[in-house]
Amino acid sequence: MAPPDLHRPPRRPHAWLPVAAASQLLVGLAWWQWGWPAGVALLLATHGVFFWGVMKPGSRLFAPVLTRLPTREPVVWLTIDDGPSDDTGPILDLLDAHAAKATFFLVGERAARRPELVREIVRRGHEVGNHSQRHPQAWFWALGPRRMRREVAEAQGVLTALAGTPPRWFRAVVGMANPFLAAPLREHGLARVAWSARGFDALEPEPRKVVARIGRDLRPGAIVLLHEGAGHGRNVEVLGLLLERVAELGYRCVVPEP
Repeated sequence: MAPPDLHRPPRRPHAWLPVAAASQLLVGLAWWQWGWPAGVALLLATHGVFFWGVMKPGSRLFAPVLTRLPTREPVVWLTIDDGPSDDTGPILDLLDAHAAKATFFLVGERAARRPELVREIVRRGHEVGNHSQRHPQAWFWALGPRRMRREVAEAQGVLTALAGTPPRWFRAVVGMANPFLAAPLREHGLARVAWSARGFDALEPEPRKVVARIGRDLRPGAIVLLHEGAGHGRNVEVLGLLLERVAELGYRCVVPEP
């Protein structure tokens, strides 16, 4: 169902560097020509653009990112972050019961502790994606190039060994587009995936509120962001309600074809 160019690893991972350098040269020239008020204003503006590029999950400033499937068919792509966890088994059972497929964006060190769950995900016909090695939630946006390379490469190695094939997709931690992420994505042939529908299920403990939020954004080709293993313990219930809602609306849950 997916066009051949859907999977798009970054081709020019450092293209932003000359743009950043040119912008700061422009700041310096403005400061010299018109004084500090103009210089500071332009400095804040240029830094604001780059900050937006980091914090906005769907930003393409630093690398391509997929936010929805380009289709008019009644299909959605379920993506489940942060596993494997105690929720993985019940989630797999629910997906089987609804003949639904999903991509599990797994954390490398968690997968290494529960290899049987990774293999079960694959055995049941689902897809494994890379969600970093250690899930540095507070600092992913600010990681330097060496640490970022390790986060991607180590998870890719662990998940490839357990799943039998290398992941094709990467979900940034909290969706943030760190400028140093593009280079390791290119190195490992990974394409970044964001989302177009979310219910904040990692935080919201009321499943019906989560499903209602997601339902407002369900469209053909929607990429749905879900989580497993949240502290409130209701992610499985959220998925059950969501799968019922998706079926009521006449949608199918698929993963993009290779």
